[in-house]
Amino acid sequence: MKVIDMHCDTISEIYLKRENGQAESLSKNSLHLDLESMRSGDYMLQNFALFTPLGRTETGNSPFGYGMKLLDVFYEEMAKNTDKISPVTTYKEIEENMRQGKMSALLTLEEGGVCEGDIRLLRDFYRLGVRMMTLTWNFPNELGYPANVTEGIYVGTDFNTQEYGLTKTGIAFVKEMERLGIIIDVSHLNDQGIFDVLRHTKRPIVASHSNARALCSHPRNLPDELIKAIAARGGVIGINYCPSFLRDWKEDDHVMSKVEDMVRHIKYNRNLAGIECIGLGSDFDGIQGELELASPAELPQLEKALRNEDFSEKEIEAIFYKNVLRVYKQLLI
Repeated sequence: MKVIDMHCDTISEIYLKRENGQAESLSKNSLHLDLESMRSGDYMLQNFALFTPLGRTETGNSPFGYGMKLLDVFYEEMAKNTDKISPVTTYKEIEENMRQGKMSALLTLEEGGVCEGDIRLLRDFYRLGVRMMTLTWNFPNELGYPANVTEGIYVGTDFNTQEYGLTKTGIAFVKEMERLGIIIDVSHLNDQGIFDVLRHTKRPIVASHSNARALCSHPRNLPDELIKAIAARGGVIGINYCPSFLRDWKEDDHVMSKVEDMVRHIKYNRNLAGIECIGLGSDFDGIQGELELASPAELPQLEKALRNEDFSEKEIEAIFYKNVLRVYKQLLI
């Protein structure tokens, strides 16, 4: 079964390990994801995020500068592995890689603050091959507010209220992203910010790695209203493998990302908004904890579990790659 995964943080992890003196590569490594395991899992395309954590970049390094260092790692690894994988910016390039028997790599940004509020830098990232971007990570920035704050002075602030929508700069950014052809990714963005994205744009958007809040109350997950709104727009929501986004764990529970919980979220979204809105967004190398599905090579476990729950071949294909491919065909021109 072919696979498209809308989100991983592998490039950022390779960069950090190299900074600590460890020799890691994309071809084969000690992380969740490498080219060898992707090939074993029959991957068609992987989205590679340049994850820039505001407040945790090296001293004296701007968010933009940090993002550029990650970009260099991405293209260095692409150049080393031209026989296995090639970067893509258009749907036609995805088709060409398939004809050549190669996997595709779609470059994304995780944290809109990497543009430092300057729309010219957004256009520069587009010129450098970026085709998807989250507006925030877990910090407020020039564009808007996150669903969840994990560190810093804003810990404990509830940004999922109506007064925290997109800023004027954020509205300008989403309009420019839509014009350019950078797919708007609303994972990590707070609820009001997502409503604002929908209000100020017309084309499909994605939540590359988000689950259903009705099944797990983590604020990073999406409420029913937004799942239905993204689906109605023709967008796709990638199921996140992170344990804390799959289940509300009790104090004595053995916390583990389980395939059965992934299937619960998939079934919920299908029943709520239809099979067409569901994709995969592993968040490999951006998540911690024990994972039942801990490598691209293990995707057949999910396929088997879905078959056991009476998902048809057509439905599984839609989840594994066809829904995302439909969006890419429409937006990556």
